[in-house]
Amino acid sequence: MKAAAGGGGKESPAASLLRFVLLLLLPLTVLYIFYTLHAILSSTPACPPDDLVTAKGMMATALPVSHLTSNNSLESSMPLPPPSPPPPPAAPAATTLQHVVFGIAASARLWEKRKEYIKIWWRPGGGMRGFVWMDRGVRPSSVPEGLPPVKVSSDTSGFPYAHRRGHRSAIRISRIVSETFRLGLPDVRWFVMGDDDTVFLPDNLLAVLGRLDHRQPYYIGSPSESHLQNIYFSYGMAFGGGGFAISQPLAARLERMQDACIRRYPSLYGSDDRIQACMAELGVPLTRHPGFHQYDVYGDLLGLLAAHPVAPLVSLHHLDVVRPLFPNARSRPAAVRRLFEGPVMLDSAGVMQQSICYDEAKRWTVSVAWGFVVMVARGVISPREMETPARTFLNWYRRADYKSHAFNTRPLARNPCEQPALYYLAAARRAVARGGETTVTRYQRWRRRNEVRPACRWKIPDPDALLDSVLVVKKPDPALWERSPRRNCCRVLSSPGVGDDRNKTMTIDVGVCEDWEVNQL
Repeated sequence: MKAAAGGGGKESPAASLLRFVLLLLLPLTVLYIFYTLHAILSSTPACPPDDLVTAKGMMATALPVSHLTSNNSLESSMPLPPPSPPPPPAAPAATTLQHVVFGIAASARLWEKRKEYIKIWWRPGGGMRGFVWMDRGVRPSSVPEGLPPVKVSSDTSGFPYAHRRGHRSAIRISRIVSETFRLGLPDVRWFVMGDDDTVFLPDNLLAVLGRLDHRQPYYIGSPSESHLQNIYFSYGMAFGGGGFAISQPLAARLERMQDACIRRYPSLYGSDDRIQACMAELGVPLTRHPGFHQYDVYGDLLGLLAAHPVAPLVSLHHLDVVRPLFPNARSRPAAVRRLFEGPVMLDSAGVMQQSICYDEAKRWTVSVAWGFVVMVARGVISPREMETPARTFLNWYRRADYKSHAFNTRPLARNPCEQPALYYLAAARRAVARGGETTVTRYQRWRRRNEVRPACRWKIPDPDALLDSVLVVKKPDPALWERSPRRNCCRVLSSPGVGDDRNKTMTIDVGVCEDWEVNQL
């Protein structure tokens, strides 16, 4: 019994080791459990469950913003989306003739002669609006039905005029836009100014104005073809004979200040430089467009029109000064009427647009100014030269000085073998082909009176001997000016052979250039 009692008071080594291990693991276990619980309770899932997102979305829809703002936890977890941008303003409807008002400057002395030009381009049934502004009244019988109404300009005797070589009627004409604005016509976007001998192509004018924002101040036109005229007046001035357009907001500003503006410039010569002076005070520069034509030249417009810029033909002026457009026409108005009753009616956008191609077999250069003239020349002439106007005209001072023009020109060929054969428009009609509607224009050979073409020793055949007429087939292209500017291409479909006296007609196709087409031989 004593031995057992004494042995129970002493701990064995194995028991001591077990107790040491337990004491060591116990605090580690407690720490592990504590940190595990802390991690579970403090962490949030990266993506809330779908039902939670749906619930929050419903709360954001149902609760007002003030309630969401006060709820800090909801605001931090679900921020408000940014406000949606306002919708863009609706684009205005396309500009039509009903949105344009014409102001035509005229004089009673020349009315009987000049009204013949207005009859050609004015469309009484097409919704056109405008007025002829006279220096004094004319007999009602002299204003035939179908022309714009005649109004008499207000008295301008109180305005100073000091130019020694000019005429004070320039003050009256310069106020036509303002006087037309004061009539208060509704839905006017553009005010277009021109003379009684200015001929407008209305559809081409709309093509130009329709590309601009009429809600902005615009002053659109073109300077003169005469370098000297531009120096004397201004390269930044739209010459009134060629016509110019002013947007409605700019016309409103002009009307408010023009009378005071005119009084500040008594020494100016004409009406258009007074308009430009007021535009300078308003800070609106000239927006140039090469389709407005003042034509401060004398002689024949052939060189200018046969190489018309790649732009819509908008206006013609000084038609009483230059030769008739078509040399075989009965009168100048009759020549313009031929242009309007044929090409302008069929495809206004393509009128006077130049195409250049080559007859490879005969080595001819062909230039088509659609609706006007076809020129066929022997040899290969580069497009760079063909698109430069030939000097068939004199400058405004009746001199053959090429340095007085505001554009590049080229001399006329002196060698008779190099002079082109001319084929002017004789007829135009609409036709139906496999590809749809098309136009067919016929150009007839024209020779000057007593013209004799001497025989040439060239091996290239003479087009004058082989060709009597040229047929041009072209599809109407009203969207021509909605694309980037580019000349149309022409292709020689057929031409008569040497010794073929039965068929002396060349057939040409004119149309949009293919990607692979290049004007070269």
